[in-house]
Amino acid sequence: MSGILQSLSKTIHLSLAISVVLFLGLYFSNGGFDFDLYFWSWLFRYIHVIVAIMWIGLLWYFNFVQIPSMSKIPDEQKPAIGKVIAPTALFWFRWAALLTIITGFILAYINGYVHQAMTLGIGSGGGKNTAIGIGMWLGLIMAFNVWFVIWPNQKRALGIVECETELKAKSAKTAMLFSRANTLLSLPMLLSMVAAQNLY
Repeated sequence: MSGILQSLSKTIHLSLAISVVLFLGLYFSNGGFDFDLYFWSWLFRYIHVIVAIMWIGLLWYFNFVQIPSMSKIPDEQKPAIGKVIAPTALFWFRWAALLTIITGFILAYINGYVHQAMTLGIGSGGGKNTAIGIGMWLGLIMAFNVWFVIWPNQKRALGIVECETELKAKSAKTAMLFSRANTLLSLPMLLSMVAAQNLY
């Protein structure tokens, strides 16, 4: 078992295998179920939650761990963060953000509330549509920040894109402020999403 757990790839493959076995167990122990709208809604919600955990988990890692710790790291050790850890974390961060948005829209389409949610429930009774719509709009704002503000600025701050020292420092501050703005929006976004599923 330790051989599996020492490899991230093997660990994830085993986790997927256990999930498939669990799914099949639930399927056959219940006498099966149809691969209908409910199934596809469940599947895309499952994927949506997985990638959202990756996205928000990394957002919180940056804001609760990496950014506050940088001032405590000796200068000679900082390149390990900037050249190795941060670029890898940012890769998963931005693609998880995009997949969260895509799977969220697919889920909203399957369940037939894309238009009602995007118009915040105006004219369609509000309630659940308003709640999920607020969550979707906050998620879109956050994903926009990731791809069009945080990532371009982080590329300069980390030296992936060459620039002057002054612009590099300014880019690092801009990336941090927008990352902090996304942290600010994360709890209201999650509240809206959970409220839509559980309060209406």
